[in-house]
Amino acid sequence: MKTFNKRGDQGETSLCYGERVAKSSPRPEAYGAVDEAISALGLARALSKTPRVREIVGSLQQDLSILCAELATAPDHYDKLKNKNWAVTAEMVDGLEKLIDAFEQELEMPKAFVVPGASPGSAALHLARTLIRRAERRAVGLHRDNLIDNEQVLAYLNRASDLVFTLARYEEDQ
Repeated sequence: MKTFNKRGDQGETSLCYGERVAKSSPRPEAYGAVDEAISALGLARALSKTPRVREIVGSLQQDLSILCAELATAPDHYDKLKNKNWAVTAEMVDGLEKLIDAFEQELEMPKAFVVPGASPGSAALHLARTLIRRAERRAVGLHRDNLIDNEQVLAYLNRASDLVFTLARYEEDQ
């Protein structure tokens, strides 16, 4: 596969399974925001001092890639994704909640706003958290426009940003 194919030179992109849309349309905006978060998480993983955080962030990146594919798939092709187990599930959301609960037992959570920057790893995690929140806002728009019907996508993004906040707090304490 070549790095370029010139098909996007006129401002369009392909969704999963071939449908062409404007790069500025809501679906590419949503999965593009997830892609930004995945990259920021990669930076956070590289800067983290903690093997436990690096492992969790790597897993989160994989799950967000599944979510990204789901956002890049038009509703008439959604069954193809589900057949490949490429859809966000309630179990995935539950897994994030369990991680948050485990970390919260080890940490004292702040009672005021946190200013990012205590360490390179935690600052990168906070950046990733804000990008996940942007992706969540874009996904809410798709959901409200009836372009996605899997409400687990919204729950997953909401929980993912909470987890990344918790990881940032943990990274600061290491």
